[in-house]
Amino acid sequence: MQECFAGLNVRMSSESHSNELACAVKDAKVAILMCTYNGSSFLTDQIRSFEDQTYRNWILYISDDGSKDGTLDLLRESTKQWQTGLIQTFNGPRRGFAANFLFLTCHADIEADFYAWSDQDDIWREEKLQKALDWLGKVPSHIPAIYCGRTKLIGASGDVCGFSPEFGLPPHFCNALVQNIAGGNTMVFNQAARILLQEAGDNLVVPSHDWWAYQLISGAGGSVFYDPEPMVLYRQHDGNLVGSNSSFFARLKRMCMVLKGSFCEWNDQNIQALEALEHRLTKESKYTLACFKSARKQRFFLRFFMMRQARLYRQTLYGNLGLIFAILLNRV
Repeated sequence: MQECFAGLNVRMSSESHSNELACAVKDAKVAILMCTYNGSSFLTDQIRSFEDQTYRNWILYISDDGSKDGTLDLLRESTKQWQTGLIQTFNGPRRGFAANFLFLTCHADIEADFYAWSDQDDIWREEKLQKALDWLGKVPSHIPAIYCGRTKLIGASGDVCGFSPEFGLPPHFCNALVQNIAGGNTMVFNQAARILLQEAGDNLVVPSHDWWAYQLISGAGGSVFYDPEPMVLYRQHDGNLVGSNSSFFARLKRMCMVLKGSFCEWNDQNIQALEALEHRLTKESKYTLACFKSARKQRFFLRFFMMRQARLYRQTLYGNLGLIFAILLNRV
């Protein structure tokens, strides 16, 4: 009988905890962090998609990196039309898109329960924030967590032109070291993840803010969820700083960048950033990082062996073949 009551107490405690999480998410404040630079062509569509969100408790924070087109005029007009305080703007650091996103993420005047990165030229589906919060609300608040996912690709006119790759392998630090599985335009993260990113700071030199977030949060034992259902319409146009990687030409371009040494340079930057936060990494992640760092300095056979020791992997067969190719040529 006592065992029955004990089981009942555990279930009631679990249900109570779930209810508390649900209530916390229901009332949670979301900070949408959007960076702009000469984005007037598509900015109105993106802002309208914020207005259409089914989840309503959010504030839009915008960091403009020195736009010289009509971006600032559009933002001023939106600020007039919206409720006071619903849009807040900052002057960006003008050191590139990654630095701009990290600047907003670390800004002391921005406080919320959850944070959503946004590009200036995409369109969010109406349920994007709600779906992200539904998952994040299941993660205990002290555990760093990121929601991210696949995207639907659209052209400059809004016509659907495909999808980003769908990945089926689990998110993990062993994957994050050699691949970013989702764009920052899909990412929503909790306060615990934000605290880690703040500790790392906004003066890092990293290839991209989203890849860095995936590495840091997964390496610190956080939780990462990849949603195979696209919640973002990712616009492809001539002004993209970073476009989709799903086409044949995109894959060919990546291979050329590997041969040129860009992948190796990016890894140098990521490793340096991770070393500064190594005290936050799990024991397993520290071992993986140590194997990865050591392997990059070794001769052919030992390099290949130590890379296997690190258990690195990419999400697809072709991706893993490309990784092996890069390891063989010492371009990792």
